[in-house]
Amino acid sequence: MSFYYTIPVVVEAELAEARRTLGAGMARILGYYEEDGAKSIGQVERALAEGNAAAMVIPAHTLKGESRQFGAKRLGDLAEAIEKTARRCVEEHTSPSEVAAEVAMLRGCFSETLAILRTAAAPHSPATSQAHPTAVSRPSPFGSGPRTFGRRTG
Repeated sequence: MSFYYTIPVVVEAELAEARRTLGAGMARILGYYEEDGAKSIGQVERALAEGNAAAMVIPAHTLKGESRQFGAKRLGDLAEAIEKTARRCVEEHTSPSEVAAEVAMLRGCFSETLAILRTAAAPHSPATSQAHPTAVSRPSPFGSGPRTFGRRTG
């Protein structure tokens, strides 16, 4: 069993922060995440099949960042491992085959993650009503500016 299965699929506190930040727009942003994630996974899988480490870097990086915005820890960590290994393979001019197991886990992990996120985004989901009105806000690990999700605008 891979150690990735010991990592939570979604960190509830981070998901709650995303729900709070996105509000009613969460379902729409989740749709973008679903499209972009599927595209990134396809690109990573093709790059692995072709032995092209350079072609893995950007889609793995994108999947990592977008996943972590929703608190999707397991998928973010998988994508990060793929990205780091692909970068090293580019520098060393080696095949990215050593991350084949991680790449093979991406689709299943993505599906599991989406199921959790869709439930959280549902308008009358118990998950959306769990936020406590007196919860203490913690500083964002992404800096002091406004937190953004999904596709870039402007």
